[in-house]
Order: sequence, then C-alpha cells, then structure tokens
Amino acid sequence: MRHIQDPASQRLTWNKPPVNVLVIRKIRDESLVEPFKELCSFLVEEKQMMVYVERRVADDATLSKDETFGSIRNQLCTFREGYDDISDCIDLIICLGGDGTLLYASSLFQGSVPPVMAFHLGSLGFLTPFKFESYKTEVAKVFEGNAAITLRSRLKVKVVKDMLHRAGQQQQEHNGLLPHGHTNNEAGKVTLQLQVLNEVVVDRGPSSYLSNVDLYLDGRLITSVQGDGVIVSTPTGSTAYAAAAGASMIHPNVPAIMVTPICPHSLSFRPIVVPAGVELMITLSPDARNTAWVSFDGRKRQEIQHGDCIKITTSCYPVPSICCHDLVYDWFESLAQCLHWNVRKRQARLADVSDSSDTEN
Repeated sequence: MRHIQDPASQRLTWNKPPVNVLVIRKIRDESLVEPFKELCSFLVEEKQMMVYVERRVADDATLSKDETFGSIRNQLCTFREGYDDISDCIDLIICLGGDGTLLYASSLFQGSVPPVMAFHLGSLGFLTPFKFESYKTEVAKVFEGNAAITLRSRLKVKVVKDMLHRAGQQQQEHNGLLPHGHTNNEAGKVTLQLQVLNEVVVDRGPSSYLSNVDLYLDGRLITSVQGDGVIVSTPTGSTAYAAAAGASMIHPNVPAIMVTPICPHSLSFRPIVVPAGVELMITLSPDARNTAWVSFDGRKRQEIQHGDCIKITTSCYPVPSICCHDLVYDWFESLAQCLHWNVRKRQARLADVSDSSDTEN
C-alpha cells in the first residue's frame, strides 16, 4: 500500500556540520557585487567555511581591484564548469540572483544535489524565497538545521541519434506499439544525457512549417503534435514556459510530468499530466516537413533529425530547495507576489440586501 508523505516531514537535518559552501552569483549584474562580497566575507570570517565560486566570478575585474576584499578573495576555492567536478565536496549551495541562477546551479550537479538556499536578487524570483537583507540570520538558521525543504523533481533526458531506422527501413507499428527493434538502445548513440529542473522544449526552430513530432508513453504512440512544438515539464517548470502556454500550475511536491503543446493546430489539444516515472519519447513524425529543435532549461539547444529521439523520465536526483517558511506558504506566496495569481478588484457588497432581485417575490 502506498502512503502519501506528509509535506511537513520534509526537513533539512545535517549528519555533520556543513563545511563547504558553493556560492553561485548571477554574472553580468554589477548590483550583485556588494551582496556577493558581504556573503563571502561572512562565510569565511565569521563562519569559517570553505567557499567555492566560479573562476570567472572570482576573476571579475571589480573584485580584483577591491583591495579590501583581497584577503577573502585569496581564500576562495575556484572551479570551471565542464572542467572541475565539485559534486562530491559541496555541502550547501547559496544562490544570489533570480530563477535562472538556481537553474544553473542545478545543472552543475548531474547526480545528487546539495541543499539549495536561494536569495531573491533577480527579476522574477519565483524559486528564490529568501530576502538578502536578513541573510546572516537566515544562513545561521540553515546551518543549525531543521529547515523545511521542497524536493523539486527533475527530468532525466537522453538524446539518442540514429535510434530509429531511416526511411525505407522503418518497420510498421502494431496496435500503436513500437516494434522491438525501435526500442533497442543499442541501435542508436546517446549523444547527450542531462538532468533538467524546469522543462524540455521541442519546437520548430527557424522553419516556417508546423512542427510535427510523435509522442510515445512507455513505448506506445499517444499522439502526434502539430503546432509550434511541445513542452515536457516538471511541476517546478509548470509556472515557467508551460504556464505561458496555458498549462495548469502544479505544486512541486506533486509527482507528475506535464505535457503542454505550444500553439497546437487543433482546438481540442489540451495540456495533460502523466504520472512521474513513465518514459516519454519524442521523435520526428515520418512525414514531418522539417527538423525540430530541442533545448533543456533554455540551454544546449540542438537540432533533432529523422531517426533521432528524445527520451524523458523522472530523475531519481531531485533538487532539495530550502524554504523560507514552509513548502506550502512559500509556493502560494510566489504565486501571489510574482505571478499576481487571482488578482482582481473586489466585488462591492450590496448596500441593502433587500434590494437584491433574487429576494423579491
């Protein structure tokens, strides 16, 4: 029997005190230089933490010229994305910026992700519940442990090239099921494997033709998408591109995957929600007039051709996002403050109830 977990039971507890802290700062934003220096100085001098930052952040010209920050800067550990693996040595991630900063932090960890504490210093801030004005108090609370966390599910995505047989070698489907040869992983080459926090977007790219892709669920053809494209998103991503495309907004604690068409050429194609754990596969339809393009959380955009496929399922490595209050209050607060959910001028009450037409005889 499956039991529904009480969200209040999701708490951050440390097996041992945190030592290594990764600080991710939104680059090309000069307004974040001072908060970055304050936070690093606090972590190094007051908390005696080992602080990791990106090399391009540490080499920032503004920081290099600041002699008062020089002693702190010399104690920072630096790394380069794609060259240095820091996934096994980080205890806590602190983000300074907007939602994109948290998405970038997630992309650095393709396996298990340390707890993430995100400060709202960007534009939207739906995923960043903490205010920097009280950073010392908030960081100290997190170091003490017992903070509420939201486990934000991610998508495990594979791009497989030449998996499906080329035209002339394609086999016929039987009752909507792919033949065994079509689902043989040895038939293609996995060229990319990623953990995605928000969404996978397949679109028509620069072509003026409709995108025409086939969508499979656990090996069975579900439908063909004819339109501008399709979004496969997590509950966290339901408030991003999917929301703009007309999908429902889903709390990140709900185990689900969302499939949302982008401007479908059909009046009846509504967004759907499928259970977490199923495997979705997207391929170009055999009669598609053009190729498609795919991106992952807005990055690593590439072309998808006939014979290629995209496999998507729920990852076993979620992002533990630290809550400012709790996982229910924070989400509704973000809906109200960032997206102005259900904002409407209040209806005025009647001056005299007896004047109402539905009370007249």
